[in-house]
Amino acid sequence: MKKIGRLCVITDTSIQKKYTHVDIAEMAIKGGADMIQLRAKEMGSSELINIAGTILKMCIKKNVTFIINDRVDIAMITDADGVHLGLRDIPIHEARRLLGKNKIIGGTAHSLNEACDAQNDGANYIGYGHIYTTYSKHKPEKPKGIKNLKEVVKKIEVPIIAIGGITIENAGDVMSTGCYGIAVISSVVKASDPAKAVRGLKRML
Repeated sequence: MKKIGRLCVITDTSIQKKYTHVDIAEMAIKGGADMIQLRAKEMGSSELINIAGTILKMCIKKNVTFIINDRVDIAMITDADGVHLGLRDIPIHEARRLLGKNKIIGGTAHSLNEACDAQNDGANYIGYGHIYTTYSKHKPEKPKGIKNLKEVVKKIEVPIIAIGGITIENAGDVMSTGCYGIAVISSVVKASDPAKAVRGLKRML
């Protein structure tokens, strides 16, 4: 199994139109991200396969872990390093049956109970959040904050990757909870210099 990255940059073209998924991945890798997650919910399968294949090649060259959001089928076709699954996606144990034991499966959690469920279902890591207010996607629930993150880190054995509203200004506070790493969208894809933004975040780890 590939190493789970501590600085995960999630590609997104819905909150900005300046960069493509491939552009974002390229700049994130240049800045020192050690995990890229391709997140393209509205994209058709054929295009997604092509883009995933291009990003995977870049990741292999630099020994960066590459995972795909939601789409177990695309991860299988492209031989990506794994998937990240939301609460409404294929259940983690079913994804494991399809992907085998050597692929990374990340699970989403918004509470300690959900984190426990994901861990018990076989997730290799848990994306927990949102920690701060985020505008990358609509979130009906309130931000979890540092205190809740600390509790989850303390009680869950698999690596916790914090997500949601994380910036260079607050990344140090997030990492002080003992979480394994962070995942970011806006603070990189909307930055005037995404590679520089990634370098700054990497220093906070």
